[in-house]
Amino acid sequence: MVDLKWVTTQDEVDWQALSELYRIAPLGNKPAKKLEIVFSSSMYKCFVYAGEQLVGVGRALADGLDCSYICDIAIHPEFQGIKLGKAIVDHLVEKSRGHKKIILYANPGKEGFYQKLGFHPMKTAMAIFADHAQAVTSGIIAE
Repeated sequence: MVDLKWVTTQDEVDWQALSELYRIAPLGNKPAKKLEIVFSSSMYKCFVYAGEQLVGVGRALADGLDCSYICDIAIHPEFQGIKLGKAIVDHLVEKSRGHKKIILYANPGKEGFYQKLGFHPMKTAMAIFADHAQAVTSGIIAE
């Protein structure tokens, strides 16, 4: 097992490497500049490195009291299956303790993974997506 280094600040993040991690995870194309904006706006974040290589990441957009939204969990394909995703979610949940609710969106087909971590389906969650057609195509929302 490789030693993993956990970093909770973004001071030395290579945003292009982070963008590449999302691409190969595969979780889509997320431009480096946009990732820098969203991570800068997030109260909690973690970056996991194997040596110098970024192999896992996650963040939580939180207000400090009412709601923490865990998102953008990504694991390098070579490091999937070793419970790194679970460890990142557990870390962000622990950081989010004290909020009235901790929310996340699961990619279609991944709901069971998050249910095992204590998350429950919501009956009233609703959203407006910038790209409605893509949200329908990817199975996130029904038409």
